[in-house]
Amino acid sequence: MEHTKAYQEFKKNGNTKFVRYSEGAEMYHMSVSKFMQMAKNAKAIYKLGQLVLVNLKIFDEYIETFHIVDDEFYK
Repeated sequence: MEHTKAYQEFKKNGNTKFVRYSEGAEMYHMSVSKFMQMAKNAKAIYKLGQLVLVNLKIFDEYIETFHIVDDEFYK
């Protein structure tokens, strides 16, 4: 799979703050539609005219709310 330039930059230095839907979906290994829905639920979307960007800091904080800490789950 060929990675986008933004994805390569993110992996290289880890300081990317905003990504497009397709780049974010690739980074998180999920479909674009799933990434779009999760970004919307996280309220991490910025729209600049026709350009839509997702704030990764907000998105990451939202993802952390799904962390399963119950030991019973892992047995």
